[in-house]
Amino acid sequence: MGVDLMVSPGVVDVALSRLAMRPMSGLPLLQVEKPQYRGAKCFQKRAFDFCFALAALTATLPILVVAATAIKLTSRGPVFYAAERIGINGKPFSMLKFRSMVVGADQQLASLSTMNESDGLLFKIRDDPRVTPVGRILRRFSIDELPQFINVLRQEMSVVGPRPPLRPEVESYDCDVLRRLLVKPGITGLWQVSGRSDLSWDRSVRLDLSYVDNWSMVGDVLIIAKTLRAVLARTGAY
Repeated sequence: MGVDLMVSPGVVDVALSRLAMRPMSGLPLLQVEKPQYRGAKCFQKRAFDFCFALAALTATLPILVVAATAIKLTSRGPVFYAAERIGINGKPFSMLKFRSMVVGADQQLASLSTMNESDGLLFKIRDDPRVTPVGRILRRFSIDELPQFINVLRQEMSVVGPRPPLRPEVESYDCDVLRRLLVKPGITGLWQVSGRSDLSWDRSVRLDLSYVDNWSMVGDVLIIAKTLRAVLARTGAY
């Protein structure tokens, strides 16, 4: 009849490199390879992270100095804000950011709980009253996240990876979502280039799990390129 036949295996969110056809007893079967987190690919990613983070900190040094000076001159408190995050294999670490909120912002969280605009475990307010004027500019252009390259040099984070989760988030994870902790959290990732703060909780989790299961160096480079575009467009940044 001249009609091509396409058979859908019903497999979603799996990279092509993990799929292979295997003949078994005369039947063509689709095999899904296990995600690889060790070996040469892991070393390659670690080397890329170190070189990229060092280059990024060197290139953005003038911006870092200006941002630190602006924070110090316009509000009381430290220049950096160290927030606990859960890293690879559930190990906690202190994630560095430029301080974009007033001192004691964490203590105000309970009084602002009714203003939460997130549909999941995250706390997000588009016009957060705790954010300083300088902090709003830093967040708008993602400058507040530049110190996280220091976490990359410490091997606590990766340039590209799942979003760094809070301890309460991890404590509520089910077995499926725990796969997010099999790799280092990233400064950027699929969540960053797909909407950032505008993403729903379920969508954010699905993107992280898709990255964990299918990551590759080529994919990381593409995500970094898309991140630069997302930062310039300021989509979902607040």
